[in-house]
Amino acid sequence: MGNVEAVATSSGSYGASNIKILEGLEAVRKRPAMYIGSTGIRGLHHLVHEVVDNSVDEALAGYCKNVHVILHADNSCTVEDDGRGIPVEMHESGRPAAEVVLTKLHAGGKFDNNTYKVSGGLHGVGVSCVNALSTRLDLQVKREGKVWIQRYEIGDPATELKAIGETQATGTTITFWPDASIFETVIMEFDTLAQRLREMAFLNPGLKISIEDERSGKRSDFHYEGGIRSFVEHLNKNRTVVHDKVIYASKEQDGIVVDFALQWNDGFNETTFSFANNIHTVDGGTHLSGFKGALTKSINSYAQKHDLLKKLGQPLSGEDVREGLTCILSVKVPNPQFEGQTKAKLGNSEVRGLTETAVNEELSAFLAENPSVARAIIEKSVDAARAREAARKARDLARRKSSFDGAGLPGKLADCQEADPAKSELYLVEGDSAGGSAKQGRDRRFQAILPLKGKILNVEKARFDKMLANDEIRTLITAIGAGIGSDDFTPDKCRYHKIVIMTDADVDGSHIRTLLLTFFYRQMAPLIEKGYLYIAQPPLYKVKRGKVEQYIDSDDDLELFLLGQIRDDFSYTSGKLQIAGNDLIDGVQRIKQINRAFEQLRLRFDSRFVRALAYTPKLDIESLKLDRKDNVADTFAPVLAFLKNNEPDIDHLEIAATVNDGEDHYSPVITYREGGIFRTAKAEWSFFVSGEYENLHAKANELLDRLPLPGILSFKNERRDIVDHRQIVATALEAGRKGLTIQRYKGLGEMNPEQLWETTMDPQTRNMLQVRIEDAYQTNEMFTILMGDHVEPRREFIEKNALNVQ
Repeated sequence: MGNVEAVATSSGSYGASNIKILEGLEAVRKRPAMYIGSTGIRGLHHLVHEVVDNSVDEALAGYCKNVHVILHADNSCTVEDDGRGIPVEMHESGRPAAEVVLTKLHAGGKFDNNTYKVSGGLHGVGVSCVNALSTRLDLQVKREGKVWIQRYEIGDPATELKAIGETQATGTTITFWPDASIFETVIMEFDTLAQRLREMAFLNPGLKISIEDERSGKRSDFHYEGGIRSFVEHLNKNRTVVHDKVIYASKEQDGIVVDFALQWNDGFNETTFSFANNIHTVDGGTHLSGFKGALTKSINSYAQKHDLLKKLGQPLSGEDVREGLTCILSVKVPNPQFEGQTKAKLGNSEVRGLTETAVNEELSAFLAENPSVARAIIEKSVDAARAREAARKARDLARRKSSFDGAGLPGKLADCQEADPAKSELYLVEGDSAGGSAKQGRDRRFQAILPLKGKILNVEKARFDKMLANDEIRTLITAIGAGIGSDDFTPDKCRYHKIVIMTDADVDGSHIRTLLLTFFYRQMAPLIEKGYLYIAQPPLYKVKRGKVEQYIDSDDDLELFLLGQIRDDFSYTSGKLQIAGNDLIDGVQRIKQINRAFEQLRLRFDSRFVRALAYTPKLDIESLKLDRKDNVADTFAPVLAFLKNNEPDIDHLEIAATVNDGEDHYSPVITYREGGIFRTAKAEWSFFVSGEYENLHAKANELLDRLPLPGILSFKNERRDIVDHRQIVATALEAGRKGLTIQRYKGLGEMNPEQLWETTMDPQTRNMLQVRIEDAYQTNEMFTILMGDHVEPRREFIEKNALNVQ
């Protein structure tokens, strides 16, 4: 049964004809956010999580040891595991079981209590949602000695499930292409996904998870035998810890398992991540509530028993106890009750009591057995309580002062006339010079300017009371108007719903921007969550022809501009076909896209081999049958000819067939010589039934239809012979640069007020980045590396990423 939706007519009448039934996966496409949380980048990543969670459930059941995720050049994603494989036999519904799982909501192995004792999935809608929200999904199942494949398009089967070969391996491979008409972006972020996969590896000791990104060449492998203890050690690796040994305990009762690992560091921020059945419960739930209450109670009980609070004169608060705490809390629940399909909050009431009992018993026992550690933890908590009290007095004094002297807003704030926060913008500008230009260039009706002198305090290394003593930070807090601290901060009182960080594109500017981001993340995170924080994006290039200047924002935009310069003087001829103007420019763009795709395949394939496979007649999987391997030279003759004609740097081409044990197809391997060195390039036979091969082949042939080879490229009086599409792109960009002066843009200081308005502040033309917290764990770790006490991890980060800075 699909979802039922009431639709009102324009006349306001409401009858039976207004009741629409959304059948099957139509409901998911109609209201995707109900199922995956959003259609932004978080929802896009949620698709990957849903598929990976199924593989991890196989690992929890004891059948899967390896999970491999690949981000492809065409924005598709593959998740491969070595579990049992989705069942392929006929279901009672009359369709193969795998097809039922992929096309029916609330279908899966999570409903009986035998297939999976503990699982992150419970609604049976995960992978079917992925299918519904993808333009295409390719399924491959290795099971019962055979390889089965099936293709889906927008949730519906496009082919029958069929066996195409034999194998001794088992497992499931799913490749999906997210639907660009539904998602705001279909470009997945490697780092965000990698952090989530690292979490999964920590939570499942022994499971090996890897992720590779064909677009950038990045790869990460995660495998941890120590479980959540290793997780806490990893989170604290760039911090100075209060006690060496991680406090760890596990308790099971009535089928529910509670695991927690704790370690305090000398920092001032709490880092707690809670999980239920391997799902990161970002909004907490009953398990986290029980944990926090028991933690505060246990430490206060020990402190009072040993008379460690007499100087403080009152019990410690939960906030005091958790200062500097790094904690992982993980529960396994047979029948979890999550709030919403995205599983952000656990609702099982029985889990709270069990968590409280586990923490009380285990932590109390640990403190009793380790009095020196207990004393160190309590001394840190007492210091936190004193600092909190000092900060409260400082806040009260600041409030009284502002109310008595009537100062209100800081003097150097050039405020705007608009009183509605939703229409008001605050620019945080580096230095008085740029601040002066911004004040002159702004629209004073709705844009306020706050110049910041020098570099603000690094709040990552400062306690709350010291932070409040810093003049620049006090000015910033007053200007924003939302208060500060857990007792006083009220996001709804924020005076501006766009707070824009505007700094120079140099080292100092980057440092100031990072200091400000650290402050907002640690002290005003709700403003980021509400979408109020932005980073200004000045243009990257200034292009000049004669007296005419133009600002350009990115490398891609620069290439578009260069192509636009030659549009009217550019043509391509091949036989009787002639193409020019916008049609030719569009063809150049398509060549650039497919070239980028070939290059991004270099992690798994020799990109030249794949280019040759795409540009030559399509190969049928039947031609790779084992009994035809003696004909490999004939089958791949067009590929060898293409390489010989289009890759002048390689020679001595040979092709052979290799066979993996238990498989009934061969995989082609090309050997060639380049620069006197022999190299090999291989494509597994399964590649030839993949959507990747099909898409690349289709795009290459579409290009050959549009721009047949060979041909002649003409620009004004110049003519060039073309035998390879890559030559067209190089020639076009070279021609577009003639007569231009291209200056790489450096900073705000190079602009006068009018230019600053036109390029960076005018709502009609500006380009701004909205700051978001996509992954709390990744964000927390990054601020610790960049702004924490330890120099070594920061040096390693800079060395590793210096060449990637753009």
